[in-house]
Amino acid sequence: MLKVPLLTKTEVSLSREMLDVVTRSQQGDKEAFHHLFRRYSKPILSFIYNLVGEKSLAEELAQETFVRAYKNLNNLKDTSKFSSWLFGIAKNIVKESLKESYTNQYVELTEIDLETLETPDKKIINNELNQAIKLAVLELNEDWRIVFTLKMFHQKSYEEIAEITGWSIAKIKTDLHRARLELRTKLQNYIVL
Repeated sequence: MLKVPLLTKTEVSLSREMLDVVTRSQQGDKEAFHHLFRRYSKPILSFIYNLVGEKSLAEELAQETFVRAYKNLNNLKDTSKFSSWLFGIAKNIVKESLKESYTNQYVELTEIDLETLETPDKKIINNELNQAIKLAVLELNEDWRIVFTLKMFHQKSYEEIAEITGWSIAKIKTDLHRARLELRTKLQNYIVL
């Protein structure tokens, strides 16, 4: 038996509020679209950055995502699917960008400074591991990278990933499995068994 989680009153009202904001945006309410931009700009930027690995390019592609979304907002038939629709636009823009100018050069990535690390040795090891993980993700096959990023970094369900990518759930599960195996191989020097 499939268990469906019940939404709290707050989640239901938030969901209804967001549906209203999307509908108002479709009717030309620019302030409503600004609200959508504020709500989704960070997740979209993060998603794109995880795919391209370069901050300035990610910012440019995120901006293009919202421009394209604004221009095509009336093509969105189911307002409850706005998030998936927007991530789908971002995915397509990234694919277009990668096809236009694919390079094998890696840009220095921002290091994550965790407060729990106190000693310089631990900080160096953590930075090295973060760098290795980011580079390994960037080296994944494009489809695998998209699925891995959506599932692991953005906690999207298989159904949401299918909506975003247009791929079958079977392909998504296979790609995720292959991405994990590939990353495990690439990062084997960092994994202690």
